[in-house]
Amino acid sequence: RPAPRPAGSRPRTPASPRRVPQRPRFTSRAAVLVLVLAVLTVSYASSLRAYLEQRRHIESLQQDIATSQASITSLQREKRRWNDPAFVKTVAHQRFGWVMPGEIGFQVLDDHGRPVAHQDSLSDPDEVTEANRPLWWQSAWGSVVQAGKPVVKPADAPQPVKRIKVPKDTQPGGTSR
Repeated sequence: RPAPRPAGSRPRTPASPRRVPQRPRFTSRAAVLVLVLAVLTVSYASSLRAYLEQRRHIESLQQDIATSQASITSLQREKRRWNDPAFVKTVAHQRFGWVMPGEIGFQVLDDHGRPVAHQDSLSDPDEVTEANRPLWWQSAWGSVVQAGKPVVKPADAPQPVKRIKVPKDTQPGGTSR
């Protein structure tokens, strides 16, 4: 316990105030900590960059796979269409002008002598369903409507051609086409 002070005395002050030395702001421990954090940041940044590049590469590969699968589906549908004899006959008729035995082939020309384009096409066999076909009574009603239309007068109907003449266009050398 401190001794009691006599009255009127001043507290003792040291002769020279002792200064506490200030610690430096940047110590060796702080330097090591900053160095470790920098190394970790660099290593994680390079790993993160590699990860992001791999993700982009995977996404582009997945897009390529999806495109390839769509192409495969389209080609399989086209293959199924080529297995249909009606489709093959139609394509042969349209592209090459082939006709079945007994048929007469012809081509409609416009005013300038160019072939008139046709709008015939076959639908995809996968798209044909019972819902797309007309009901039986709709077909029957269509025949009733057709029966009620006036008949064309025989005088108005064009006469059928009895004989088709092939033009004799010869090429040089005396051979015909």
